[in-house]
Formats: sequence, C-alpha cells, structure tokens
Amino acid sequence: DRQQQQQQQQQQQQHQQHQQHQQQHQQQHQQQHQQQHQQQQHQHQQHQHQQHQQQQHHQQQQQQQQQQQQQQQQEQRVQPQLFHQGFSQFRGQRLQQNNQRKYEEQQQQQQQQHH
Repeated sequence: DRQQQQQQQQQQQQHQQHQQHQQQHQQQHQQQHQQQHQQQQHQHQQHQHQQHQQQQHHQQQQQQQQQQQQQQQQEQRVQPQLFHQGFSQFRGQRLQQNNQRKYEEQQQQQQQQHH
C-alpha cells in the first residue's frame, strides 16, 4: 500500500512541474512576439527614412510622447481633474501625426520621381 501511494504522489508532482513549464513557455512566446513587433516597426522606419534622419528623430520623439500619454491616461482614472489636460494633449498629438503622415506621403512621391 505504501509503495503505491508514493508512486501516485510522484506522478502528481511530475504533472504539476510539466504544467508550470508550459506556462513559462507561453509567457516567453508572448514576450518574444511583442519584441519582434517593436523591432519590425523600428526597422521599417529606418528603411523608409534613411535619407531623412531629421524626420526619423521626430518619429522617435512622438513614440516617447505616446508612451507618456498612456501613463497619463492610467493616472486620469485616479485623478479625474487631469482629464481635460490629457485630452487637449491628445488632440494636439493627433494633429501632429496627421501632419507627419502628409509629410511622409510627399517624401514618398518625391522618391518615386527620383527613381
């Protein structure tokens, strides 16, 4: 009887370990996927704007602004009086992005004319 109980316990322990290992693997996979996505975006920008380094610098600044804005939005839930301030900032940023998009389209058209 004792031997059987010990064997069963061992099997259960192994099963638990296996589950933990699978969870770790899933987490790692998700992290890798996010990292790959960020890297691809970054490479894409570099490739598009090798001749326009100033504009690439501008894009990097915008990304930082977006990250800061996300943090602010989380704080807004705690402090509602910041909502208006954050919203006006958001509108300004949208305008900036739209202007940048028009600028990019012009740059691409110019590049096509070069070729």
